[in-house]
Amino acid sequence: MCFVDEILWALVGLLLTILGTFIEAFTVNFPWNWGNEGILTNSLAVNFQIVGVLVAGCLGGKNGGVMSQIAYVVLGLFWLPVFVFGGGIGYFQEPTFGYILGFIPGAWICGWLAFRTKPHLDSLALSAICGLGIIHLFGIIYLFGLSFLIPQNPSLSHLEYLKQGVYIYSINPFPGHLILVAVTSTIAYLLRKLLFY
Repeated sequence: MCFVDEILWALVGLLLTILGTFIEAFTVNFPWNWGNEGILTNSLAVNFQIVGVLVAGCLGGKNGGVMSQIAYVVLGLFWLPVFVFGGGIGYFQEPTFGYILGFIPGAWICGWLAFRTKPHLDSLALSAICGLGIIHLFGIIYLFGLSFLIPQNPSLSHLEYLKQGVYIYSINPFPGHLILVAVTSTIAYLLRKLLFY
């Protein structure tokens, strides 16, 4: 992939990550039930932000994915409130910031794995799952460090703070993230077939 393509996919990944931050993910009931029940939605309790991260890796490769997420972190810390809870340099104290930092290596590993073989739905899904795993790993490590550095509720021990954070930010949203991995790998597979790369 040439440098211009990587820059293009980095911009696409950046825009998708920013827009996805503010759009909640939903599922709908099966179309054959629409006549009887109407269209019913069910929240996945996550936003589409992770799709932007993983699409940048699956389509832009490791360099495009990393560039998009470095730009996202820099924009959020120093210029625009593009993170879920705003932005600014003080965002380092937010428990979700470790996950945001994990976008960078997550997009890199996703992009690296996505271009190791010809695009197949299963290989793209595996690369997206690995990227998602890296994001959650970085988030949990950050929560662990934050539990010792930031003053917290005195009624919670460091271990309780960590367990609560892992449940809220990793375990609870993980099923929704897995559904978005399926969406991401399908989109990436179709686009890579359409664009012949």
